[in-house]
Amino acid sequence: MDHLLIFDFDGVIADSEVVANSVLAEVVSELGVPTTLEDSYDRYMGKRFPDVLAAVQADIGRPLPTTFAEDFQARTLAALRRDLKPVTGAGGYIETFAHIPKCIASSSSPDRLNLCLDVLALRNVFGSRVYSASLVPRGKPHPDIFLHAAEQMEVAPSRAIVIEDSASGVKAGVAAGMTVIGLLAASHIQKGHRDRLHAAGAHHVAETFQEADAITRGILEKL
Repeated sequence: MDHLLIFDFDGVIADSEVVANSVLAEVVSELGVPTTLEDSYDRYMGKRFPDVLAAVQADIGRPLPTTFAEDFQARTLAALRRDLKPVTGAGGYIETFAHIPKCIASSSSPDRLNLCLDVLALRNVFGSRVYSASLVPRGKPHPDIFLHAAEQMEVAPSRAIVIEDSASGVKAGVAAGMTVIGLLAASHIQKGHRDRLHAAGAHHVAETFQEADAITRGILEKL
């Protein structure tokens, strides 16, 4: 039976959280609630777009402007097109495990995923094996997107390894019955994040993709 590598995208393959959350902090501040980059990480990171909108509306205490979603998306995509870089070591890790079936399971919208895959020249690597949480009823920390990915890839959840950077994503992977590696390699990672990933249930935590490589080899020997 095949193994499966499931990558979260933002903060795992794409070093995008700092870019997207910088834009989000700016737009929420413009709505009258001063918001730092760290505030944005704490309040909004790892959520599906509709859940981000609901959280922003709750924070500002009034309905969002009718053009907010469209304007925010446009600003975010423009910033990603201009500033996006891969997480250090992601490309080498993907190459090393080229023989293992792999896919992406992300909270991001299909439009954002498509743009980022183009910017990072990874579309041919993953092809159609890119799954957005907009496809399932519930976002992370619920397991829906990971279970959907495993079903589409025709691999049992127990044979899947998830690589995640967020506590909500770790919880989702654990709830799906998968082995979860928490990753601390992206530029948005703050002090104490290792403890948060462990508390969320990560089976392993890696500082770098090089460390994740060694962990992955050990898991594959046992699965």
